[in-house]
Amino acid sequence: MFSPVNLGKASPANYEGLVALDATAHAGAVEAGLDPLLIELVKIRASQINGCAFCLRLHSRDALAKGESPDRLAVLPAWWESQYFNEQEQAALALAEGLTTISAGRNDAHGTVDADATLTPAQIAAVSWLVIVINAWNRVAIASHYPVAPPSRPQGI
Repeated sequence: MFSPVNLGKASPANYEGLVALDATAHAGAVEAGLDPLLIELVKIRASQINGCAFCLRLHSRDALAKGESPDRLAVLPAWWESQYFNEQEQAALALAEGLTTISAGRNDAHGTVDADATLTPAQIAAVSWLVIVINAWNRVAIASHYPVAPPSRPQGI
């Protein structure tokens, strides 16, 4: 094991490079026509798989602020069993899972979803870059031990 080091403070140039890559990936996703809620869902699903509490809290809050429903967030870990997600969302989520679990040899997380038939090449690239970046952020947050605590409660509650 290793002692926690805030990677952003210890290596600010690398951190800023990741910030720039994140901005480029987000712009590419918007340019490819991906819905802002889908962008957040992809980030949340990868963060769920990676167990990154900091990114889960951040992107769940962002998704809710953009109009995402609590019900869809609640069933996201089992998206393929629900009827909450449209075909494009399902394809993007399957791609996100496959790329996030790539080391496990599971490149096709849900064989019934054909991302190539649903997403354009630009959208596949955009989702892939979003996943690559959020996986990097998950590792930065986990390795840096970013704090994730509930807000303070007023006395008497």
